[in-house]
Amino acid sequence: MKPLKFKPLLKQTIWGGDKIIPFKKLDEQLENVGESWEISGVKDNETLVSEGEYEGRALNDVVRELKGKLIGEANYERFGDEFPLLIKFIDARQDLSIQVHPTDEIAKKQGKSRGKTEMWYIMDSDKNAHLRSGLKKEITPEEYKQMVENDTILDAIADYSVKEGDCFFLPAGRIHSIGTGCFLAEIQQTSDVTYRIYDFKRKDKNGNYRELHTAQAAECINYNVEKDYRTDYTSTKNQGVSLVHCPYFNTAVYDLDEPMTLDYSELDSFVILIGVKGEGKITDNEGNETSLCAGETILIPATTRELKVEGTVKFLETYV
Repeated sequence: MKPLKFKPLLKQTIWGGDKIIPFKKLDEQLENVGESWEISGVKDNETLVSEGEYEGRALNDVVRELKGKLIGEANYERFGDEFPLLIKFIDARQDLSIQVHPTDEIAKKQGKSRGKTEMWYIMDSDKNAHLRSGLKKEITPEEYKQMVENDTILDAIADYSVKEGDCFFLPAGRIHSIGTGCFLAEIQQTSDVTYRIYDFKRKDKNGNYRELHTAQAAECINYNVEKDYRTDYTSTKNQGVSLVHCPYFNTAVYDLDEPMTLDYSELDSFVILIGVKGEGKITDNEGNETSLCAGETILIPATTRELKVEGTVKFLETYV
């Protein structure tokens, strides 16, 4: 079975920048593109296959037909016809709102299908790029509500200057916000449940303040304080370096300048490769070839046993 590529869903936002379209080498004349949904099974926002036998078909439709052959037998039993991960590129020209996402348990209690755990991998961002992740001091749920009301909630959240290669894991419950200048890849559970905590008193295009979800968020926030929320890892040439290992996805980064073979013979899962820099080519064990370049995201079926990667290319590898 051949690897699948998808037509991205480009999202114009009030905070979006100008990096995504040239990064992906797209022939589009859109401004303020804040997000490119690369692979999505989110209801009403499914990506369509861009080429090959399944061209034009929605992701979950292909999952429904191929089942475990595409996503892995255990994954199909666990997730059914809904693809379990959402992959995005995000370009922030301004600070995004302060947010939190529920765990699966809290989401179901609140009438949602599932929660959202995610991660960020920082790409070639602006020199002043920053983001917020996690609480830097202990506060109570009541203090949290008061700080939102009196515009001091930012005083309680850790703020990081970031550069290319930085990684942040965001388990459900961790307060966070993508900041001005960030250009990043995001990997997350298939879920669009977001509770907005604070939005800098900004108004939308109609002059209205965006809705805040103070009460729902209070129930979701993990109030524990950690010393450092940035992922500690050592970048190493020509081998996979683990970034995140959690129940929802496992992610590694590869920085290659010589050929490498990836062995998936013992893996019962699809694999997604996300090109973040350079140019390369992948060849599977059936002889199918496709490009793997910066801005490209590729879904490798679970039936694939082996991949050969050639070129000078940096990419993320993620699977469930």
